[in-house]
Amino acid sequence: MRPVDERIMETMRDEGNLTPQAVENFGVCSRSHASVRLSTLKKYGLVERISQGLYRLTDAGRAFLDEELDASELDPRET
Repeated sequence: MRPVDERIMETMRDEGNLTPQAVENFGVCSRSHASVRLSTLKKYGLVERISQGLYRLTDAGRAFLDEELDASELDPRET
């Protein structure tokens, strides 16, 4: 996990489903960096892709933000 990952997920919690472009529009990071980080967060089950380029926060992502889940306990999933 990187600090930007938490900022992306906090923005998703506050704003709803987001694309990498929307992450950039909210001033979190560039679109290209958001795309890479969202793909990584997806591998760990913290976000899920609901359509081409659109992501939403999962229950695990919410638990992480609520400090109910330790990211070190997560294993990457095969995609």
